Amino acid sequence: MGESQLKETLEAIKQEQQHRFQEFGNLEFEFSKLKSKYKATKDNISWQSSRLYFIVLKLESGNLLTDSEVKWLRANGLHDTNKIAQEINRFTQLKSKYKATQYQDSYPDSQLYQILKKLDIAERLNNSEYNWLLNNQLLETAEVFQQQESVKEDHFANLRDEYQAIKYSDLSLSSPLYRILQNIDAQNNLSESEINWLEQQGLSETIAIAQELEQTRDFAALRVKYKATEYQDSSPKSHLYKIFKKLDLSNHLGEQDINFLRKRKLTKTIEIYHDKYANNLKLNIESGKALNELEIEWLKNNGREDIIILAQQKHFAALKSKYDVLAYQDKSHTSFLYTILQKLELKERLEPTEFAWLQETKIKVSQPTYNYYSWQKEPKYQEKNLVSGKIWIAYHTIEANLYEQEFQRTDNKWNLANASSHWRKADEPEQALQLTNNLEFDKIKENKLKSALLTSRGGAFRDIEKLDKAENCARQAIEYQQKSHHPYTLMGAICFERHQYSDGEYWFQEAIKRGANPRDMDSEIKRVVKNAKDENKRREVIEYLLKKDSQRYSWAKSYLKKPQYNDKKLVYITKLPT
Repeated sequence: MGESQLKETLEAIKQEQQHRFQEFGNLEFEFSKLKSKYKATKDNISWQSSRLYFIVLKLESGNLLTDSEVKWLRANGLHDTNKIAQEINRFTQLKSKYKATQYQDSYPDSQLYQILKKLDIAERLNNSEYNWLLNNQLLETAEVFQQQESVKEDHFANLRDEYQAIKYSDLSLSSPLYRILQNIDAQNNLSESEINWLEQQGLSETIAIAQELEQTRDFAALRVKYKATEYQDSSPKSHLYKIFKKLDLSNHLGEQDINFLRKRKLTKTIEIYHDKYANNLKLNIESGKALNELEIEWLKNNGREDIIILAQQKHFAALKSKYDVLAYQDKSHTSFLYTILQKLELKERLEPTEFAWLQETKIKVSQPTYNYYSWQKEPKYQEKNLVSGKIWIAYHTIEANLYEQEFQRTDNKWNLANASSHWRKADEPEQALQLTNNLEFDKIKENKLKSALLTSRGGAFRDIEKLDKAENCARQAIEYQQKSHHPYTLMGAICFERHQYSDGEYWFQEAIKRGANPRDMDSEIKRVVKNAKDENKRREVIEYLLKKDSQRYSWAKSYLKKPQYNDKKLVYITKLPT
């Protein structure tokens, strides 16, 4: 071979290699584009050694994948590619079904695919979609749409007749009426906005039909729920439907309703009602609602005394909380305290035996001790009888009101004196003063009554710290009844309030001479100590008492602020007596 011939051969081989290299490069580029289009970017293998190339090429040409190819995609985690393949498969089927096979593009983002999906569920096409079919010469597909529209128009006409909406003039399928009538026909309940629209169009007959159908469906469901399927009348106008609606609201059924159920032998319905109503009453009790007389009677008649007991126990606990006697341990509804608290709640007068029981019965209550840094970790406890705090106030409030009513009935002014005394004990001195504000003492003949009224009035003035007026009343009371110890006791208390201790002792001794109990004097002094607002004044009276008789007045020590050491710091602790 000559030199020139060899050169030509080598040049030919070189050109062939360059052509092949260019061809391979183009294939690689095409493969990269197809991988991106069909979301197969996970696979980084060259097209020469990858099965993926032939799969995406097949999808691009509009051919369907075999089962083995689908499995290969799943096995290699190419789920997005597999999903696109499934969409292409569906697109191909829809093109065949709706006579659009001449359209070449099979990728799911095609507008034709969106149109065919709408046709497949008989959804209306808009004008632009319909025109798109015509512009792409898909006339048979457009004809399918026209046939669907014709069927819908006939359907709309039938619905208008069936549901008495023929007076509505708009016959277009885009009319809101068509959608509403479809809803009714599909046994769906109408929304509030749909009912409002029908009302605005004057289609009251359509509303009535829809509501009756809704109630009929509801009645059928309730007959199953309340086990009354053997009842034949399915009309919502039936009285049974009204009973079911009451049951659904957990309302009480009257005797007429129960008799209706009994006559039709709907015993299971009655049983369901009993359980449902009883459970509803229990829920009401748990939420703090009290039973009324009708509910209690129903529970008794139906053998549900357990719920009555539960209500009583809950009520008792609530009353104990209200009257601040939670420390009383007995929780039983048969407790004597429960009877008493119910009477107080109803503002009924207590019997003497009931009041005596309250005085004799004691509970342990915490007596907190407070310092300037923290609460004491271990609280102290003290005993007190039940006639204290809120029970005390409730009792005396009831007594005061009863004596006022008795005064209104009889005009007996002793009732005013008693009412005034009870108002003071109920911590309502202003009420006591109001009762005696306009009394004309010169028209009252009985000096003992005048003295009692003035003593009570003076005590009320003392309660509101008007000591001068209190003293005037006390001295007038003494003038009217010198043998009564009550105004002398009041004078002694007034003197101690003013820190005139020797004068106070004198008046207390005069009271004792006239029959007062020395313990009553101590109670008045203790009240002065307890209510002192000025700490220095309190200390002054306590020191006077302890100096006079440290044993008799040892209780006064508990009212002193005592220096104590706490974590090497000097603090003052004050006991707060109840």
